Amino acid sequence: MNIFGIGLPEMAVIMVIALLVFGPKKLPEIGRSLGKALKSFQDASKEFESELKRGAAELERAEDKPMEARLEPSEPAQLVQVAEITEEITAPAESSAPSNPG
Repeated sequence: MNIFGIGLPEMAVIMVIALLVFGPKKLPEIGRSLGKALKSFQDASKEFESELKRGAAELERAEDKPMEARLEPSEPAQLVQVAEITEEITAPAESSAPSNPG
C-alpha cells in the first residue's frame, strides 16, 4: 500500500502523532472535514477535465466544418456619404461669402 509515496509504517506513525496532538474526540471531525475537502477537490478536477474535453470536442467539430467566406460592405459607399456631408458643410459657407463684383 503506497499513498502519495507514504508506506504503511509511515502512515501509522502519522496517525499516532495526530491522535496524540488532536485527541480522540477531534480526530473524527478532522478526518471528516479532510474527506469533504478531498471530495470537493476531486469533483472540481472532474469538472475541469470534462470542460477541457468539451472544448477539445468543439475545436474538432469546428475543424471539420468547411470555412465560410463572407463579403463585407465596401468602403466607397462610406466615402460617398462622407463626401456628401462635407459638401453640405462647405456649400453654405461659400454662398454666404460676400461677392466682389469686379
